[in-house]
Amino acid sequence: MRKRIRKAVFPAAGLGTRFLPATKAQPKEMLPLVDKPIIQYGVEEAMASGCDQIIIVTGRGKSAIEDHFDVSYELEKMLEEKKKTDLLTVVRQISDMIHVAYVRQKEALGLGHAVLMARELVGDEPFAVLLADDVIDAKDPCLKQMIDVYNETGCSVIATMKIDGPAISSYGVLDAEEVKGNFGGRLFEIKNMVEKPKREDAPSNLAIIGRYVLTAGIFDCLDRTALGTGGELQLTDAIKMLLKTEKVYGYVFEGKRHDAGDKLGFLQATVEYALKRPELGDQFREYLKSLKL
Repeated sequence: MRKRIRKAVFPAAGLGTRFLPATKAQPKEMLPLVDKPIIQYGVEEAMASGCDQIIIVTGRGKSAIEDHFDVSYELEKMLEEKKKTDLLTVVRQISDMIHVAYVRQKEALGLGHAVLMARELVGDEPFAVLLADDVIDAKDPCLKQMIDVYNETGCSVIATMKIDGPAISSYGVLDAEEVKGNFGGRLFEIKNMVEKPKREDAPSNLAIIGRYVLTAGIFDCLDRTALGTGGELQLTDAIKMLLKTEKVYGYVFEGKRHDAGDKLGFLQATVEYALKRPELGDQFREYLKSLKL
């Protein structure tokens, strides 16, 4: 039988330079969207998609992530004594939500290297990779949609979205053919990938987004992949190597993606998530209407 996707890897060792000085002493993954850190949205997505083991790849200065998902005895005791049961429930839900393991990436050698650091914890199982910067608002979690594709095909799956115009040059882009049949024209068989092409050189409008479902074969490919741009181990280079022995699919997910690793994208995500909150939405909407824009 096909192995179930149980493990989700979160690369979280980056320096977050686009958010300096806010990220000088705190991880960018802990920046809050309304009242939850960015990484928690991804962890909740993984949980809702059936993953019961979270692997976070951290680096120097990332202890706040571990603290966030750990038990906070002093805080819980204080809330309990003050009868703040609603807040106590929220705090306990975070530490009780799932099993989290951590592995250290000692050098910032790229996304591919971060994934490779999780090899011993993943083993020979297929697994998911989620980039916390990409916050995806979807009725059915984006990762669950991708796992459904994996369950049918048994192959690696990359999340993609259609981007027209010059913005395509900011992404890795798929050279792919649509797969007829199920998935309503959303599934593409990948032939190649091009990293940040010029608009006129882009093989399609299918941009790679920070969600991956990968077979364990990716680890051997990462082992054999040479360092690329900036002396980093690129995950896309390893996936190109994987294409020589396995099929890899791109899936145009249903949902809205927010680039929370970009200042403007982070602000937009904050506004949209705040408007969706029952206790905040109406008041915040009225406030926005009152602004003389």
